[in-house]
Amino acid sequence: MEAVLPSLQMLQKIILLAFPILIAVVLHELAHGYVAYCLGDPTAARAGRLTLNPLAHIDPFGTVILPLILLFTGAPFLFGYAKPVPVNFFNLHKPRRDMVLVALAGPLTNLLLAGIAAVVLKFVIASAVLKGVVPHTNTMLILQMLHTCLLINVSLAVFNMLPVPPLDGGRVATGLLPRTPALALARLEPYGMLIILLLMSSGALDRILRPMKAFLLSTLL
Repeated sequence: MEAVLPSLQMLQKIILLAFPILIAVVLHELAHGYVAYCLGDPTAARAGRLTLNPLAHIDPFGTVILPLILLFTGAPFLFGYAKPVPVNFFNLHKPRRDMVLVALAGPLTNLLLAGIAAVVLKFVIASAVLKGVVPHTNTMLILQMLHTCLLINVSLAVFNMLPVPPLDGGRVATGLLPRTPALALARLEPYGMLIILLLMSSGALDRILRPMKAFLLSTLL
């Protein structure tokens, strides 16, 4: 019995994480594709990626395996990613400007989702306090899921705005910087994930992200 309880708790934790992560990464990529479509690039639409069907967006490693690894290893933050939406920047009306708008669409969507989760979370808690009742089990599960949704979306928004290509922040920086430093930054893209992995393994990534995550959470709550 003692061995079964931790297993059930872990299963519950995975279930509570799965839905918020799926929603966060799918809508993040959908936002990129939709904004690109509005700005002249139909690549994502032709690839069948302008859909809410999660099967079109799920990346086996980034959407499933990576979050589980971070969960089981007790990582200080959780995140995941879906298959990147294909965007042909040369199709955009104003490629340099529109690249920034397409890149910003994903993190801004995550911030919007975090804001919605925070509002609903505070509403549910306030309702329980006004009624003077202790939330029952189902309500507690909803509160946990909303809190998880808030944390994951804030983490995704902050992580993706790191100015390291191929992350969204790297795209934004490349579009805003003068030509020479922009080209120099763009050349880092083949090594971007290696840079991120090195920052993560050294603990520097958490130190970089934590202040901004704390600021956003305190603002939303």
